[in-house]
Amino acid sequence: MSAPNTNIEKQARRHRGPLIGMALVVVFGVALILYWLFEESAKSDPPAPQDQIESAPTTQVPVTPAPGEGAIIAPQTGTAPAPTTP
Repeated sequence: MSAPNTNIEKQARRHRGPLIGMALVVVFGVALILYWLFEESAKSDPPAPQDQIESAPTTQVPVTPAPGEGAIIAPQTGTAPAPTTP
């Protein structure tokens, strides 16, 4: 129960400003959180599905060694030209 000399209309008029201010702060906070979530999701780059990943085949092509050195095998991607023999 309220006190017998309470003027409810006067109290409602006095509390209107602070209640509106608190509601605006809540709306601003929710909008800020939503903006942050959408910004983070826009920046993220989802991984590609495993069935769509294509990798270039790697082949090993012998490199002509300098005089006195052993053969060097270097991995290369794509197609390699046929080796020529002198």
